Amino acid sequence: MYHHAMERQFQVFLEYDANELAWVTYVPALDHLSTFGPTREEALASTREAILGYLEAAKIEGIRIPPAPALAELVQIAL
Repeated sequence: MYHHAMERQFQVFLEYDANELAWVTYVPALDHLSTFGPTREEALASTREAILGYLEAAKIEGIRIPPAPALAELVQIAL
């Protein structure tokens, strides 16, 4: 269970969606929680708020937050 005294870090994937003209984020460890914003900074700020909201709801509902996953790597494959 999450405690405010503990500092947690979550891996966040961030990408620019040229069709929507927005930055989109995904948090895989939290059921692929996703947010967006017109700038990178706003998208990350929204993500931080969404994570805090998720953690509060999980605490109230008794949902266990998974331990921090190993770092992922984003790779490109040429075809």
